[in-house]
Formats: sequence, C-alpha cells, structure tokens
Amino acid sequence: MLTCKTISCYNEVFHLTIIQAYGIVIIVRWSLLKTLIEIKQGLEGQIGRRLRLTANGGRRRTVIRSGILAETYPAVFVVELDQEENAFERVSYSYADVLTEAVELSFLDEPEKMASGDS
Repeated sequence: MLTCKTISCYNEVFHLTIIQAYGIVIIVRWSLLKTLIEIKQGLEGQIGRRLRLTANGGRRRTVIRSGILAETYPAVFVVELDQEENAFERVSYSYADVLTEAVELSFLDEPEKMASGDS
C-alpha cells in the first residue's frame, strides 16, 4: 500500500506518494545547487573587476558600496571596498545572497588590477 502525502503549492493541492514528493524535493534542491554553482562560476570570471554592490541593510535600509571583487570561496565571495567611502576594508557575502537578491552586483566597465606588493 502506497502512502499519499498532500502538498499545497500556489493554492493548488497535490496528492503524491512519498516517493513522488521526495523526488520533487530532490529536483528543487538540485536546481538551487546548480544555480548557486552558476553564480559562483560567473563571479570567478570577474575577479579583479570594479563593482557596485547594493545590499539590504535591514530595517528598510539599502547599503550601496563600491570596490573590487577580490576572491571567491566555496560558499562566499569577498569584495575589497574603496577606502575613502567605507569604514572597513573587506566584506563577504554568500552566493545565496545574490540568488535571493539580498545583494545585487553591478560590474563597472573598466577592469582594474588588484593591489599587489610590487610596483
């Protein structure tokens, strides 16, 4: 005997077996993972470029910062901020922040070299 599970989605009710419901969950999780990987790969190609970052600062505040995309890691990316505009040097955000649009990135036209120890 197959057990049915009732799922509501967008005011629609679906009667699915447990296997069907788990299959849908796996597909949704895989599509989110794939999207996060695509965001990470897209940012890896932009390292060293100037950008403008618009972030949700909480309590209906929007924070706008500019800087250079410095590094990407498995779960986050790092932006080196322009010193004259910001109190701190670096910020990091997760790729999920970009996916959920809590952070919006706008890359500026000219590529800029990263600051290095040798001149």
